[in-house]
Amino acid sequence: MKRYLLACLLLVPGVPALAVDVGEMTALKVCADPFLLPFSNRKEEGFENKIAELFAEKMGVEVQYEFFPTRIGFIRNTLRAESESGPGYKCDLVMNVSEHFELASPTDPYYTSTHSLVLAGGRGMDDVTSPEMLFELVKNGLKVKFGVTDRGPDQFWVFKHGLMGNIVPYQSQTGDPEVHPGETLTKDLIAGKIDAAIVWGPTIGFYAKTLEGGRDLIILPLRDDFSPPPVKFEFSVAMAVRYGEKEWKDKVNQLIAENQAEINAILEDYGVPLLPLKKTEKPEDDD
Repeated sequence: MKRYLLACLLLVPGVPALAVDVGEMTALKVCADPFLLPFSNRKEEGFENKIAELFAEKMGVEVQYEFFPTRIGFIRNTLRAESESGPGYKCDLVMNVSEHFELASPTDPYYTSTHSLVLAGGRGMDDVTSPEMLFELVKNGLKVKFGVTDRGPDQFWVFKHGLMGNIVPYQSQTGDPEVHPGETLTKDLIAGKIDAAIVWGPTIGFYAKTLEGGRDLIILPLRDDFSPPPVKFEFSVAMAVRYGEKEWKDKVNQLIAENQAEINAILEDYGVPLLPLKKTEKPEDDD
């Protein structure tokens, strides 16, 4: 009877068949995107790779990766997929999710950042220090081509401020997983194909430092706009584990808390604009 009940439990959604045994871990198995700098890549050059290395060092284990592009099916093919080479899952930790993520159990946030209004230098906007100054220039006849993705706060922001007639549309996710839309926007700003865009802070912070001509860009971090209709720019980022693995989640939260200063140093080295860390209160039994 006990064996029968155990077999039934292992088939119940949300009850892991091969949960992480924190005390027996020999590797930190990370689920990651192979093409998504500045976050992660197969060469382990992103800041998520560096944070994973930091955690592995503190745990006394090595880092192993399960790479899969961050798009539909990511969690199913990584965090929830059982290993084909032995007991356990393919990976045990996702390094980048919303603090309100629902497909897995989010940890405490480890950084808060914001989107930035990015302007091309040398095109009549060099003295702009606020969105209001840009609005005034457009009102007075300055032609500004505004790159806007099909998903995100940028489209709501340009609509709110009457700039829809200025937009140049971009896909937020192309058919090629190796193409990063944030990098494309930044390159087009530098090349003069567009004059302005709103880009997630970690992305523009990195590419402004690493792309030729990037340092000539004007980067204005945005804050949440609560005037109707509200537009949210600031977001807190967490990690994620499988539901039901409380011991492992507690361990990751401990690693975040004990190494926050080193995490911040890594993020700052990659040009991530950091805001005061926002933590949302969660019920104890949120798993």
